[in-house]
Amino acid sequence: MIVPPSSAWTPRFGFRRSPSVLPGFGLTMGLTLTWLSLIILIPLAGVFIRSAGLGWEEFATLAWDPRTVAALKLSFGAALAAAAINTVFGLLVAWVLVRYDFPGRKLVDAAIDLPFALPTAVAGLALTALYAPNGWIGSLLDPLGIKIAYTPAGVVIALVFIGLPFVVRTVQPVLADFDQDLEEAAATLGATRLQTIARVIMPALLPPLLTGFALAFARGVGEYGSIIFIAGNIPYRSEIAPLLIVIRLEEYNYAGATAIAAVMLVISFALLLVINLLQGWNRRRSGQAV
Repeated sequence: MIVPPSSAWTPRFGFRRSPSVLPGFGLTMGLTLTWLSLIILIPLAGVFIRSAGLGWEEFATLAWDPRTVAALKLSFGAALAAAAINTVFGLLVAWVLVRYDFPGRKLVDAAIDLPFALPTAVAGLALTALYAPNGWIGSLLDPLGIKIAYTPAGVVIALVFIGLPFVVRTVQPVLADFDQDLEEAAATLGATRLQTIARVIMPALLPPLLTGFALAFARGVGEYGSIIFIAGNIPYRSEIAPLLIVIRLEEYNYAGATAIAAVMLVISFALLLVINLLQGWNRRRSGQAV
């Protein structure tokens, strides 16, 4: 029996592709693009179209307003700082959960997902109650001259709280599936524990770490509910960009809100593109090494 190729020439119809083993590609692709357009592409395009209608001069005036620039710096700076902190400590948490067995391990593992289920406003109130000058932790830090609540440090603390699960849950399955025979082989070849971590374990964990960093950063940039209580919302100091957008909308300043949203979108896309390029470069380098 002769099996026809995937594309065969026929005198009457020209090239004809044989049916796929799993049919329905056209229908599923159409539904995917339609759903993606309705949920993501069309709303984002609306922001850019609305901002383009402002004109360059008006857009630049609104986007580079000192208050707007201060809010954008705080939002992106705090998100980057919190994502970096979560990358380090999220790796440590995932390592402990995977490599060690201790009493209450399942409880700790379940508590990692608490920021996913907890309403962000509740998280903000809880953090404010802890780190306020009269809170449990804030009352201990206040005599030392350290203030967390109503400062940019409070914003970073809130973003660390909500971003930790993204890093832990992306690193944990990779670490659990990691072949420990490679570590034993490195040890038999004379590698120290530090060399084993740097040259055997970390190359495998770098892609999920970058993915967790990107997810924590993306969540932190757009976070609102857990920050507004602990930040204090002081203009030019602890006011985040999402809150400033809400303020502009309440003032019926739709042009100003659109300009801030467009700037956030452009910066977010650029940073996420850089992170994706780094992930691709790391995968290519790992493939060449293998």
